[in-house]
Amino acid sequence: FGYLPYIDIWSELASALALSLYLVPVINITMVLSWVCPSGRISFYHAKDNNLLLTKVSESGAKEQTSLVDVCRAATPDTCHLNPLLFNGHLQTFWTATKSGDNVPVYYKRKIFQADSAMFTGQYAVDFAVEPYDMPPEGELTDQERKYTQPGGLPGRTSFFSQEELESLPSDDSKPMLVVLHGLSGGSYELYLRHVVAPLIEDGTWEVCVVNSRGCAQSKISTGVLYNARATWDIRQTVKWLRKTFPNRPLFAIGFSLGANILANYLGEEGDACQIKGAVLCASPWNLDVSHFTLNQTWIGREIYSKTLGTNMKALFERHVDEISKNPRVDVEAVRKITYLHEFDRAIQCPTWGYPTEGAYYRDASSSDVMLGIRVPFLCVQAEDDPIASREALPFQEMTQTPYGVMVTTSWGGHLGWYEVGGGRWFSKPITNWLNLMAKEIDIQIPGVVENPDKLPGQIAHHDDLNKDADLAPKPDFGPSRRKLNMNLPQ
Repeated sequence: FGYLPYIDIWSELASALALSLYLVPVINITMVLSWVCPSGRISFYHAKDNNLLLTKVSESGAKEQTSLVDVCRAATPDTCHLNPLLFNGHLQTFWTATKSGDNVPVYYKRKIFQADSAMFTGQYAVDFAVEPYDMPPEGELTDQERKYTQPGGLPGRTSFFSQEELESLPSDDSKPMLVVLHGLSGGSYELYLRHVVAPLIEDGTWEVCVVNSRGCAQSKISTGVLYNARATWDIRQTVKWLRKTFPNRPLFAIGFSLGANILANYLGEEGDACQIKGAVLCASPWNLDVSHFTLNQTWIGREIYSKTLGTNMKALFERHVDEISKNPRVDVEAVRKITYLHEFDRAIQCPTWGYPTEGAYYRDASSSDVMLGIRVPFLCVQAEDDPIASREALPFQEMTQTPYGVMVTTSWGGHLGWYEVGGGRWFSKPITNWLNLMAKEIDIQIPGVVENPDKLPGQIAHHDDLNKDADLAPKPDFGPSRRKLNMNLPQ
């Protein structure tokens, strides 16, 4: 869900390519067509009869009404021309494992947060994008910084804020600020993430911070708890802190892969009280139970993707085993025997959080229902040939029921791939365009207006007809964020 390291899959990739390119006797006609006309199909999914109306401000200052759908269509390029050498979702996905991304530099300063909830105690790291600076000599961490960092040191172009820098961090400026959530075992250094961050901060109009999941991006954990697919507590605390520290900055958010699932859960849980002005969900697995099922239906899904993701999570576990082993709910040796991602979830997530099976965990942590509770504008970007966040798991029907979201899909792109000729990433275009439109051309101080509030998810249908009985039955209440596992989330 967002991270496939080169060293983990290269040998497996070689055998997979041999199978797909040399052992398949029939040439796939879609492969031929993609070479002749290498352009992905772009589709939009949204409510047809219930728009979210926004206020657009022209260069002259005049205000006019527009719809979220129109903003999303304006932000999305008319074509999706990708690299014809990477002619399917697998190759697009594999290619992410070969790219170092040094040509997309983003510099960070790190701040450590201590959790403010007794239920989710521990620490986590937030990296703030800053102007390029001379990096301190490698290995020169203070004792205090070493306390929060893995022995391998910080990721590239990352160092800690000094105490003086932290004290001067609060600001009354009104720059838009983007809060970023990464994929499964990644961090602020991820290339796909930097392809969005770099163009936004290039001219100094945006501020950006990345909330690293606990134990990721070379950060240390201080308790026996990592994170899960509905771990919304750290972004919730971060948003509260940002709102207090930068009171005039409009906050936006983006999540990639598993981070998109976490972000959708957060937005849905916050509902009308959400402090985010607009959000992007990119390559989300949405329905985790379905994603898990489809991933394990094929050899390549099980033996390449699931095994690699499981290996990554087991490596993350080993980096923090001293702390995690103190958790009385975790059987360390059982974790060390796992091979696939779902086995890791069975060995770690189920006992840690109280789920009886990984299936129960996937169903409870999925965001495909929770998204119906989102009450801020959001854009989803998905590839229909994504082998990890599969098409079968996408919320096509749900998107037609909410005026707050628009889902853009491409027929081609893989998982966080979308590689163009020259190394650019197509997905960064609609995302950065949309964020800039929302921040600079939409008056976000004026709340969006739903055309037909009676058609919002959870509203009870009513059809006037003389032949119908009066509707006297008790009214059911659909709560999209209602869970089977009570997390006792702080208010």
